[in-house]
Amino acid sequence: MSSIAILDLGTNTFQLLIVNLIENKPLLVFEESIAVKLGEGGIQKGCIGEASFDRGLSALKQFKKAIDRYEVKLVRAAATSALRTAGNGQEFLARILEETGIEPEIISGEREAELIYLGVRAAVNLGNEKCLIIDIGGGSVEFIICNQKEISWKKSYDIGAARLMEQFHHSDPISERDTKDLNLYLESILSELKTQTKIHKPELLIGSAGAFESFAALINPKFKPGFGSPETKIELKDFAIVSELILKSSHAERSRNPAIIPVRVDMIVMATLITKYVLNLFDFKALKLSTYSLKEGLLFEFIKNRSENYSDNLHNSE
Repeated sequence: MSSIAILDLGTNTFQLLIVNLIENKPLLVFEESIAVKLGEGGIQKGCIGEASFDRGLSALKQFKKAIDRYEVKLVRAAATSALRTAGNGQEFLARILEETGIEPEIISGEREAELIYLGVRAAVNLGNEKCLIIDIGGGSVEFIICNQKEISWKKSYDIGAARLMEQFHHSDPISERDTKDLNLYLESILSELKTQTKIHKPELLIGSAGAFESFAALINPKFKPGFGSPETKIELKDFAIVSELILKSSHAERSRNPAIIPVRVDMIVMATLITKYVLNLFDFKALKLSTYSLKEGLLFEFIKNRSENYSDNLHNSE
């Protein structure tokens, strides 16, 4: 048996997953998410602010305690949009290495999309027909058109919920004017996505973790995301109802709703509008949530590579 720690350093949230690998099958040991809001007050300026810097560093120190407590020697850490674009991103990573010994890798948007696909594919049977995966982060949004076998098209856009919130969320609740301006912006930015959906005609939309977990919780108060419960169907009519509730709600109303975790109280408005825009792009027949995303993709990629290396070594020794 061996153990591995997987870290996803996102724009809004840092996440830790620790599993034991028993004959290459993962058994959950520990998982934790910490809201860091790296983009708060600075994401459009391309800089991680001092308070965000400190929150991120504090989260990594907390994760390191858990990693040490479970005596995990193997660590994989991926840093995404906020650290890709921040002028002081490398400085932040250097501090992490200095104070925790953890060495995250800043991954490209393309790599992020690939890992999200691997995570979602492990959660949802994608079948042979084309589907569209959407992952709405704080800094970027990834789109992947795929089936169980392969990716047909993928792209990462710097239109994450934190970025859009700074640009378009100017009223409480969000105004019709802000909503219209955002939709016009998405129309101009996502022209290639529009073209690709017409080419590939995906009928299933899969939301990867994040806000989609909040949508599921708003629909069903008993919903609990977690490793080992990877797939949930979201009825389109139910999404239509909760999306209207979200868009008409104030910050205070969303704050009081136990189905919306604090880090998503405002960003879920942008995530809702992005999702509505995408659902209107094409005649999707169904919507699903995959609670597996980037960190699970990192995990299953590691398991696959380790298995292949073992097979190669076995073959070479014969």
